[in-house]
Amino acid sequence: MLIKICGLRRAIDIEYVNKLKPDYIGFVFADSKRKVNINEATLLKANLDKNIKAVGVFRNNDIELIKEVVESNIIDLIQLHGDEDDSYILKIKEFTNLPIIKAYRDSKYSDYSLFDNDDPGKGIVFDWNSINTKKPFFLAGGININNIDDALKINPYCIDVSSGVEENGFKDFDKMKELIKRCRDYE
Repeated sequence: MLIKICGLRRAIDIEYVNKLKPDYIGFVFADSKRKVNINEATLLKANLDKNIKAVGVFRNNDIELIKEVVESNIIDLIQLHGDEDDSYILKIKEFTNLPIIKAYRDSKYSDYSLFDNDDPGKGIVFDWNSINTKKPFFLAGGININNIDDALKINPYCIDVSSGVEENGFKDFDKMKELIKRCRDYE
């Protein structure tokens, strides 16, 4: 099972993921307590293991910011986590071929779907039985060591976790290690 650790913002977070080898990590450019700016993300990405793909997380951001991040070669995928519609996605596709993950609803122009609760980053689980998509999807929303086995049974393309591997608001190596191990052992 693929796994994404989202909301990295410190050099130590990069050290953790370089040791643990998740498939994806997320840099949040949307308003959030985990938000990073382009300069911070550039420094973090420079030290990231080249085999780990970086996802830029945006939520109703100006398309010019996405373009600037893409042109800075910080990210390998774009995650849209707001009210972005098909016309917004098509505007992004005018300047990049990076894969796009669209949260909450399918778009015929996105490459992946992502399912999360309505208040992302707070560790709140939603009704996973409500998922309905034909696309490969990322599953987020309150996933942690206590419910990872149930999340894996949903058979997502990728488990996406942030607060579920934190202690006091910061990424915790042991929690990340255990969650990644459980995902890898599931296969």
